Amino acid sequence: MEEKLVQEIPRKSENLSQWYIEVIRRAELADYAPMKGMMVIRPAGYAIWENIQRLLDKRFKETGHTNAYFPLFIPESFLKKEAEHVEGFAPEVAWVTHGGDEELQERLAVRPTSESIICAMYSKWVHSWRDLPILINQWANVVRWEKVTRPFLRTTEFLWQEGHTVHATYEDAQEEVMRILYIYKEFIETELAIKIYAGRKSDKEKFAGALATYTVEALMPDGKALQAGTSHNLGQNFAKAFDIRFEDKDQKLKYAWQTSWGVSTRLVGATIMVHGDDDGLVIPPRVAPYQIVIVPIFKMKDKETVLPVAEKIKERLKENYRVVYDPREEYTPGWKFAEWEMRGVPLRIEIGPRDIKENSVVIVRRDTREKIKVSMDELEEKTAYFLDEIQKELFRRSEKFTEENTRKTEDYEEFKHIIEEKRGFVIAPWCGSQECEMKVKEDTKATIRLIPLEEGDVEGKKCMVCGKPARHLVYFARSY
Repeated sequence: MEEKLVQEIPRKSENLSQWYIEVIRRAELADYAPMKGMMVIRPAGYAIWENIQRLLDKRFKETGHTNAYFPLFIPESFLKKEAEHVEGFAPEVAWVTHGGDEELQERLAVRPTSESIICAMYSKWVHSWRDLPILINQWANVVRWEKVTRPFLRTTEFLWQEGHTVHATYEDAQEEVMRILYIYKEFIETELAIKIYAGRKSDKEKFAGALATYTVEALMPDGKALQAGTSHNLGQNFAKAFDIRFEDKDQKLKYAWQTSWGVSTRLVGATIMVHGDDDGLVIPPRVAPYQIVIVPIFKMKDKETVLPVAEKIKERLKENYRVVYDPREEYTPGWKFAEWEMRGVPLRIEIGPRDIKENSVVIVRRDTREKIKVSMDELEEKTAYFLDEIQKELFRRSEKFTEENTRKTEDYEEFKHIIEEKRGFVIAPWCGSQECEMKVKEDTKATIRLIPLEEGDVEGKKCMVCGKPARHLVYFARSY
């Protein structure tokens, strides 16, 4: 039975795509819904999202943001007000044409993103410079009719947060954009233990309707990049489309400056893919549904001795940690070890008759499989220490992998070879033209993931595609 459990998951090192789907199914994180391209997030998967939400929401509120909620349905006329915006989202929009038996006079879009409906409200709320800034976030679902889907990474409906802010000046808006970008980077590296590169998108890759888009990018085990979050300076494009104006201190009527920004449940997918191994999930302690599993080890003659002690350990630890206790008798300890390893619980505590006699427990780390005998008197101290060490070790692994798979070249033929054979991020000089950007995509399927915030020296360097003077050193990669 134990052997069968392990065999049910393909080896991550051999087939990442199949491993990813199967580990989500076996760990009961999500399941396919009856509707194509949609998923049901099961309790274990939703618990990860709840922890992400809780930790990120705290950061937003510490920087002055508040939560609100806006309608799911958006009038078609609202979407059409910002031409570039509607053009960018048109292929993915789901439409409501009937309410009950009656045909609607105007189609309603099912929210693909909320700029238009929120801007319509901001135009009512903003009158004076005293009304600014508005710093609002919402936690919501959105629908985008995707052609190719994969649980958590890309689905027709997904959960996210979207911040929408209004400011008096470009400088204030840009400061907000960068503040959020750094919050995303710090959050993903600290809580999800994933190494992040941050930078600006090329004009071709920016958000539809934005002045500029900034991004945080992570590298997956197959060498593909994953856009983990974006922060947009919307300029005055939406303010002009929706007439968001305010009387400034100089008593002149001015258009506002806006931002929007968001991360989604694809962070759950990134966490699964980056940290898991051949035996299943490895979830960073700070977002794990359960941080500790307690497995009592006993024969029937020892049951009355072992279980009360195991339960006391559970009571001691549950005040500060998310703990699951597994006294099931129908499964062997070995089966339960494999099951909880597959589910990615960071720490396992084993307690048996011999441990009780020695006033100790055995702690097992999910990341290294290391077994450590710990005195019962030091349990809380050692538990805190090992959870912290696991969090740090997972980030070290991600950082090492990302750095080892970030390469530089100025030669286009070498670039094509790296993208095809090694993948990962490739830093290369680019002239800034969309023609060269498109040629790289057509030749290699790689795109510009970001222009780094602190750009390297391009003096004397030439675009690897056309040979003209380079304007930027950019990060290319294939992506999800």
